[in-house]
Amino acid sequence: MNADYKEVSVYYDKLWADLEKQNLTKPNSRHYTILKNLKRAGLKNDSVVLEIGCGIGTLTALVAKNISSGFIVAADISPETIDFDKHKHSSFKNIEFLVSDMTNFSHTKKFDFVVLPDVLEHIPAEAHGNIFKTIRTLIHDKSVVLINIPDPRCLEWFHQYKPDMLQIIDQPLYTDKLLSAIYPHGFYLESLESYALGYYQHDYQSLILRPNIALKEMVQKTKMGQIIAKFKARFL
Repeated sequence: MNADYKEVSVYYDKLWADLEKQNLTKPNSRHYTILKNLKRAGLKNDSVVLEIGCGIGTLTALVAKNISSGFIVAADISPETIDFDKHKHSSFKNIEFLVSDMTNFSHTKKFDFVVLPDVLEHIPAEAHGNIFKTIRTLIHDKSVVLINIPDPRCLEWFHQYKPDMLQIIDQPLYTDKLLSAIYPHGFYLESLESYALGYYQHDYQSLILRPNIALKEMVQKTKMGQIIAKFKARFL
């Protein structure tokens, strides 16, 4: 582990232990939304998934239940938390928990999905490029990367009005800056959705990335397909 991350690791060891004691680690609307967005992006029963920043394993277990014929590798910077996860989720046979800060991560599997569930805002921005360089070596040409982060304007509001609710590193991530670290490593942004859960204003964003592979063809829809598309555009 990078020495610069040791303080962060200790912070999250304590944070997750405290939340577990308070019984605050059950799935909430954010976890279910991430799972929904993974399914919408094509998650299947036999998908192979990498979760970066798994924390106490709440999303990990939720995903594992939905890929009973698949497998999920869950990585986190916090050794004590990973040890706890291995015990808490020992009934799952399709989960592998690993300690990693993603600076030098490799695996024998190629992943269909990589999910970063509210973790990038806690990692120094200068490290983002290396993370996505690493991710690109772990996936295949049809893989999906899903990033869930706080809406940057929401996070700026917390910095101004409720700084006591922020974590040790909690930086707003605007799309232009984030993509400047991602695009050099062979990705493109397929979609970005801002959504509201705990507030009436948008408090989260979901980004879908795919490998930037040149298209070999463009297949035109049939006349019926075009009619259906027109109907959806007008009425749905």
